Amino acid sequence: MASLTNSGEMTMGRAIERYFNVALYMLVLCGFGALASTGGLDLPAVLLVGVALAIRGLQLLMQREFVIPERWTNSLTLIYVFVYLADYLFISRSFLGSSVHLVLFTMVIRLFSLQRTRDHYMLAVLAFLMVLAAAVLTVGSVFIFSFASFLLVAIVTFVLMEMQHSLSEQTQSPGRNKDKEDKHEHEKDKYKKEIRVGAPGGGTGSQRMAYGLMAIAPALMLMILAGSFLIFFLLPRVSSRYLSAYTPTSDVSTGFTDRVQLGRIGQIQQSNAVVMHIQIQNDMQGAYDLKWRGVALSTFDGRAWTNSYEQTQLRAGLDGTYRLAPLLRNPSATGRLIHYRVMMEPLGTNVFFLAERPQSITGNFRPIAIDAGGAVYDLDADHPVNQYEAESRLPEIDVDELRLARNSASDGMEKYLALPLLDARIGRLAEEVAAAAPSNYDKAVAVERYLSTHFGYTLELPRSYTQDPIANFLFERKRGHCEYFASAMAVMLRSLHIPSRIITGFRGGEYNDLTGQYVVRASDAHSWVEAYFPGSGWISFDPTPAASLPTRTGWSRMQLYMDAAASFWREWIINYDVRHQQSLGRDAATSGRHFFDDARRWVAQQHRAMLRSARRARRQVTNFPGRWLGTILGCALGLMVLANLRRAIRGVRERMLRAHPERAPRVAASLWYQRMVRRMERMGWRKSPSQTPVDFVQAIQQAALQKKVAAFTRAYESARFGNSVDDAQSLPELFDEITAVDPVEVTKAE
Repeated sequence: MASLTNSGEMTMGRAIERYFNVALYMLVLCGFGALASTGGLDLPAVLLVGVALAIRGLQLLMQREFVIPERWTNSLTLIYVFVYLADYLFISRSFLGSSVHLVLFTMVIRLFSLQRTRDHYMLAVLAFLMVLAAAVLTVGSVFIFSFASFLLVAIVTFVLMEMQHSLSEQTQSPGRNKDKEDKHEHEKDKYKKEIRVGAPGGGTGSQRMAYGLMAIAPALMLMILAGSFLIFFLLPRVSSRYLSAYTPTSDVSTGFTDRVQLGRIGQIQQSNAVVMHIQIQNDMQGAYDLKWRGVALSTFDGRAWTNSYEQTQLRAGLDGTYRLAPLLRNPSATGRLIHYRVMMEPLGTNVFFLAERPQSITGNFRPIAIDAGGAVYDLDADHPVNQYEAESRLPEIDVDELRLARNSASDGMEKYLALPLLDARIGRLAEEVAAAAPSNYDKAVAVERYLSTHFGYTLELPRSYTQDPIANFLFERKRGHCEYFASAMAVMLRSLHIPSRIITGFRGGEYNDLTGQYVVRASDAHSWVEAYFPGSGWISFDPTPAASLPTRTGWSRMQLYMDAAASFWREWIINYDVRHQQSLGRDAATSGRHFFDDARRWVAQQHRAMLRSARRARRQVTNFPGRWLGTILGCALGLMVLANLRRAIRGVRERMLRAHPERAPRVAASLWYQRMVRRMERMGWRKSPSQTPVDFVQAIQQAALQKKVAAFTRAYESARFGNSVDDAQSLPELFDEITAVDPVEVTKAE
């Protein structure tokens, strides 16, 4: 008996060990999948680790183990210390990237060298570190699905780990001799052989254990997630971002620095990645098509635009708002004031994108700075640009005032008139285009109209190097993207002695009616021109031909739903802080108060309606008793008729069949027989349910009556089972003969 028990324990232990190895492998696979889905891993790392995981999965499927010797693991680990330093200094050149590579290397080594309990724990910890790295490398809502999968597998893995360790402690004994070890190895080989031929590994007990885990794990996962979300939303928050320095950046940032190469904006426009969401107060229809201003560039060397503005650090007011209007060189104070909120994706730039003529900006930033070109920068390294609110006063263009502005440049505008050595044809073209224009404003409009109507728009970048890209665009290629249009206009205006500069930023954005936000993508990156007119300040011009807006239907419409989910995730999960907690608390309190007020009003309305109905019913009953009594009696009679309608129809049908047995001999025979049985019961002869018709005839003791019932029964059986019409028609006559018998005489005869 003891040997059978030990054998069952060892068989169960091997089954648990096999399930545990599979679960641990799935845990590592989920962790790596979460990390790879962020897009932050380089392709060689994804391929190499993917191949290693595939080999490990094949081993588990074929139940063949390959264990790296411990001396090899020590040597490989020692070698990788130098590889890690080289990775940090020369390959990845970042702490996070090289650390992720270290975790992946250690994970692969441990995956093929599992020998002790600590190896299992270490592999589980490494899987968790991969999920943690994925949380740092991504801000997308897809992470919640990866984390849920990891959590589900982790529950199963740690339950199996505990079961395996508990079972191993029970089966271990300090005095195990050689015979027991040989017996253990023999049973182990027998178990593996049973697995290969298709025997259920571990028997029904292990299968029930596996099914139980599969049933319990999802419930545990849901409870853990529910508790985690509850803690997440209620735990007091601080606004620190300890890992913000390691979040991924974007190539978009290179288009908004103090030096931008011609063609850089065109490269950015190749991407459709979302860069920011903008919500304008009281805008419910998406009525705005604004330019979101980034950096102003004033110096052109023929191939790149740069600026050399000095930045002025700003101080926030008592309410935490930075006032920008006094520092901008725009004398006009008229125009529509708009308030908007910007949620930035991690771009790696410290530039605030604002609508034209910004007035103020508010956010969790200390400090910020502004340059002479109107660009606003975040100087707080601990709080990168991710969310802020601002106000802008949209300019109202007074064409008459602009035409009356003097044509001479103001003092300090020399940098906006400087030009490098360019093709002489550019200046002649500018003079030819603006020859008929009487004012500087009309000249700027003429140049803008000429470029937007005589040249084509394309995102295809030039394939060959040119010494003078502006001349190549104007006289040879005659196609380009916004940078070439803006640069050509700025150069042509400067050749006409009109101060000008180019602005890099974004234009428009797609309005998402689900969130009330403008979705601004990298493809919305834009360059335009600002020209200076004395008395009016800097005025925007956009010579780039207008492009048709795409219609969002089908899959494109689905993308808006996905963007709404991602926006919610970023707003309430990634950027969730004490301000969101306060907002959530206020909304919950307001909603709760409104709910109870509405419920109280509804109950009061229902109570008043019931009282009015009761009073109205009492008046009607009091004033019209006869009418109400007639109505009640009519309703009762109608209900009685409806309740007995089916029975009445059935009775009429039975009566018709008894009167005309030839229409349905079998049904008519059954009806006549039931009527005969009821008649005999009144005469004192009751048929038992267990009696057949023949048995009932034999039970009748009175000879004359028995003879008549026997004749009726023969006719019934012939009609019921032989479908005889003649016998069915004879049943009424035979029934009358039975009815003619006097019950009193039958009683006396007895």
